[in-house]
Parts: sequence; structure tokens; C-alpha cells
Amino acid sequence: MRRTVLLAAASALLLASPIRAQDRGTYRALTVQAAPGALLELIELYREERSLLASMGEAPGLWMRHSQGDAWDLMLLYPLEGVSAYFAPERTRRLAEARGPSGRTGAELQRAIDARTAWREEVFVHGPPVIEVTAAWEGAGLYHVEMFQGLAGKRADLVHEREMENAYSAALGRTTTKIFTRIAGSATDGFTIGFHRDLKTYANPPDATREQQEAAARAAGFRGADYIGAYFRELILRHHDTLAVPIPG
Repeated sequence: MRRTVLLAAASALLLASPIRAQDRGTYRALTVQAAPGALLELIELYREERSLLASMGEAPGLWMRHSQGDAWDLMLLYPLEGVSAYFAPERTRRLAEARGPSGRTGAELQRAIDARTAWREEVFVHGPPVIEVTAAWEGAGLYHVEMFQGLAGKRADLVHEREMENAYSAALGRTTTKIFTRIAGSATDGFTIGFHRDLKTYANPPDATREQQEAAARAAGFRGADYIGAYFRELILRHHDTLAVPIPG
């Protein structure tokens, strides 16, 4: 009976209709490494940017701070109306001229951010609806970010593999991830974010018997539970994991 329930649950998630194009969220994802000794200053500058964007009626970036893993210090995910709207000349002018809480214009604020940034990388992506991502972001105490580049000819398969992993996790009562795929920007083909209450819940997912794991893996399309990681590695050129935490305020 349990096996039947697992198969049905995994199959239902995997075969569900994908997010319709008109329902997808569009985002600008930015990872930055602060100049030496400038991290706290940089956080305060991005805090000022959040206020500036809100005063313009735009959604401020969702943000997190690196805990362990990749080299970046901060990741910011900005919900957008669209890539063309983001680069529209009128918006660019308004942002450059608007003034934040410190009295600096947007252009002055960007120069201050640049002066405290060692390097940055950005990519425009499609992802789940903004309301869904925002709710998950605000309810989490720990984020697990996996950034990936797919092999040539395997990128669509790689995204599908991420969906298969979500089907597997859902069938076992584990946390699924939000999947983001590249529109333009860096060499990153996409990334996933897992949202967890804390490190303990991330490291200790719900128990499952070997039989349950095998049933869920096969229902999701894998050869078996032991082949999930191996199949993922058949599709990737590069892969980076990062654990990150919320930034207060």
C-alpha cells in the first residue's frame, strides 16, 4: 500500500503541467563578493537600495548571506516585470535620479556599491511565480543554493533532472526546490534554491526505508535511488553548492 502511494505521489508531481509561460516569474540574480573588510558596509548599501527601490514602487531584491560553500558573500534575487522593462530608458533614468534615505541619488549609491565590491556576477532567469518565491524566502532560516552549467546538448535534460529530484523528494515528504533557468547573463545555466527552517532540518530529512526510496526514485524516472547523483553528474559541466542564511531587516 505504501509503495502504491509513493508511486502515485511522485507520478502526479512529475506529470503535472509545467508553469505556464505567462505565470512564470522573471528575476535578476546577482552574486557579489565584498572588497576586503567592506562586507558590513556593502550590506548597509544594499539595505539603502532596498528602500530606494521600494520608494519607486519596485520590489526590493530578496537577499541572503553566504554561510559556507561558494565564494560569493551575498546573493540578491530581484523580481522583474521583464528584462525589457528592467532596461527601459525611462526606468534607468528614474533610478539614477531617485534619492534614497541617505540623500544619495541612485547613481551615487551604485558608485558606492561598486567601490566596495570585489566582483559580481549576474544572470537573468525565469522561475516560479514571484509570490511563491517570496513566501518561501521569508519563511526560511537556511537556504541551499545549487548553481549549475550543463553539458552541450544536455541543458534541457538537466532542468528535467532537477524536476525529477523534486518529484523524488516530494514523494518522501522532503523539501523540494525552486528551479530557475537562464534567460541571459552569466555562464550559469540555472540554479535551484532549497528553503529550510534551519541547519538541523536541512541535514535531517524525514526518514524513509530503502524500499520507499527505491519506489520514489523509480516513479520519478531514475534507475534507482543510488543513481540520482550519478545521473545528475552525467549532465553537468560545473556545479556549485552554497549554504546561506537570512539577513536581518
